[in-house]
Amino acid sequence: MPLDFTAIDFETANSSPASACSVGLVRVRDGEVVAQTGWLIRPPAGHDEFNEWNTRIHGIREHDVIAAATWAQQLDRLCTFAGADVLVAHNAGFDLNVLRRACEATGIDAPPYRSLCSLAVARKTYQLESYRLPKAAEAAGFGEFPHHDALADARACAQIVIDAARRAGVADIDALGAALGVALTAPLASALARAVA
Repeated sequence: MPLDFTAIDFETANSSPASACSVGLVRVRDGEVVAQTGWLIRPPAGHDEFNEWNTRIHGIREHDVIAAATWAQQLDRLCTFAGADVLVAHNAGFDLNVLRRACEATGIDAPPYRSLCSLAVARKTYQLESYRLPKAAEAAGFGEFPHHDALADARACAQIVIDAARRAGVADIDALGAALGVALTAPLASALARAVA
């Protein structure tokens, strides 16, 4: 199997994981970036207050998302881009939790994605003082980028996994996880629970 996956990054409006206000997506096929996209999201009602701390980090303000698609309106677009890929994110627990919680907040079943954490991959691949995304991406040969821009972060995340697979001498995402001892997470639990119920 080739090294195929979709890297994903969310920015949030506040401390609620359901408050997605931006997403970046990068499709990788056979170890090469072949497509990338990103857009603003109007967070779900009740999770749509923009916290000053978050805005200071990513620069997105409430007025920036007024005309943006809501979570419910954009989820199909996200899923169409990612297809059946494994989702890769730096600190994947955060990004997959955003996906799950925003779905819960809007009464939508979370799509059953498997995921791999590029932070865990970086820790097994590089010897660094810090494994924050900019440092890990630099070790992977990905130069300076606007950190906390969702698309740029997704692109940096993709590069870490591409480089780690090359260094490990593996050709697909499952083999990379196995080689490094980094487990791919199972599909989102909420989706599985609903399917079984």
